[in-house]
Amino acid sequence: MNLGIYKKNQGYYTRVCTAFSLATIVLMGSQWLWDMMGGISIGTLQPVYIQAGGSVLFISLFGILGYYLIGVKPKVVDFMIATEGEMKKVNWSTKREIFGSTWAVIGLTMLIALLCFTFDLVFQLFFQALGVLKDAGS
Repeated sequence: MNLGIYKKNQGYYTRVCTAFSLATIVLMGSQWLWDMMGGISIGTLQPVYIQAGGSVLFISLFGILGYYLIGVKPKVVDFMIATEGEMKKVNWSTKREIFGSTWAVIGLTMLIALLCFTFDLVFQLFFQALGVLKDAGS
């Protein structure tokens, strides 16, 4: 089994971002594990040693798994390389287009909210006039 980096000059940024994301998730999981193991004691061993051992083991196992998946396993590496290649082909929107689209969404959301409020008020008045609904004050 080859443990060297597979196609190490390709998909660099995708691998780095994936490794950074995995490291963040693993460190957060290690912190959670540390907190969960706070009350555990084995014999005269202090809980802090158990917490440290569990966290180091957790980080080590997921570090090895991450290295294997991100750097060694050919199918995963080829997928990351292909992903980076496709991302280079994406036509990204300009800042002006994003602002325009955002304002259009905000405006339409406000319009729909105003229409819902108006219809709700009209139906409320209509059903109060029919006597189906009573006034909130009475």
